[in-house]
Amino acid sequence: MKIWATLAIVYAALVVIIAVTKPEKIWNMKKIELFKKILGDKGTEIFFYIWALIFLVLGVWLFTK
Repeated sequence: MKIWATLAIVYAALVVIIAVTKPEKIWNMKKIELFKKILGDKGTEIFFYIWALIFLVLGVWLFTK
């Protein structure tokens, strides 16, 4: 379980890095373009933060289990 917890926390950190830096290659992918069309640029960024928070909580929960 500790491996899954570590992976979830690392994934959360990567999602936050993507949301903050907005690398052009990733930020212009079709799926993210769809998110930006529906949610707007700021909404997509907030979605990324919420997604990262979910995986951070999952990682912490897996560590305590």
